[in-house]
Amino acid sequence: MAYEGLIIGILFFVIILLAASIKVVKEYERGVIFRLGRLVGARGPGLFLIIPIFESMVKIDLRVSVFDVPPQEVITKDNVTTRVNAVVYYRVLDPEKAVTAVERYDYATSQIALTTIRGVIGQAELDELLSERDKLNKRLQLIIDEATDPWGIKVSAVEIKDVELPKEMQRAMAAQAEAERNRRARIISADAEFQAAKKIAEAASVLQKEKGGMFIRTLQTIKEATEEKATTVLIPFPIEMLGALGYRSETRSKSSEESVESTD
Repeated sequence: MAYEGLIIGILFFVIILLAASIKVVKEYERGVIFRLGRLVGARGPGLFLIIPIFESMVKIDLRVSVFDVPPQEVITKDNVTTRVNAVVYYRVLDPEKAVTAVERYDYATSQIALTTIRGVIGQAELDELLSERDKLNKRLQLIIDEATDPWGIKVSAVEIKDVELPKEMQRAMAAQAEAERNRRARIISADAEFQAAKKIAEAASVLQKEKGGMFIRTLQTIKEATEEKATTVLIPFPIEMLGALGYRSETRSKSSEESVESTD
């Protein structure tokens, strides 16, 4: 009985050792192995064995991770106080460095992103922050990626999500935009009036040159004025009939004077 109990104890101990030595790592994970405190390397994915007691494993997720940078109060280069928040996308490229080069690589990445955002936006003006956000995103991504590269971390994107301005600045920007719109509207209106005046002058010149042109234009104007219900009746008077009444137009009088001078 004692011999059988010993065998059962040994088998139980072997089963425990096998259970402790069998490790399974998923496709998106890697297992960083340490043997007596020394780095052996990264293994996976799949099933493999480690030496219990002498070896230990740390799992690292290789998938893209994302975290929000909480809103930060930043003073821009032109002394405007803003609240800015952002989102950072990163992944582990070298699991060995992510374990040995930095403690809690996710926390370290978030802190370097936070300080970098404050520094970069503090060097930019408000107009650049509002209109050239893609440029700032690219600059943030390059700086953060360079800082986390020794840790085996790749920062793929940094996006500024929202820029909150003080109420006074919002009102000032709204007034500026309204004034700009009014200026453009006045310029467009003045340009339209100038073009219309040129066309009217050209039309008047053509009508003046053509015989009976002004009379036809008068009839057309009367027709347009009396299309709707009107209480006033207009009777057109031919301009040519003024000659019979002794009226001489400026053009005729000039031509008469010129003919008299030529006769003399």
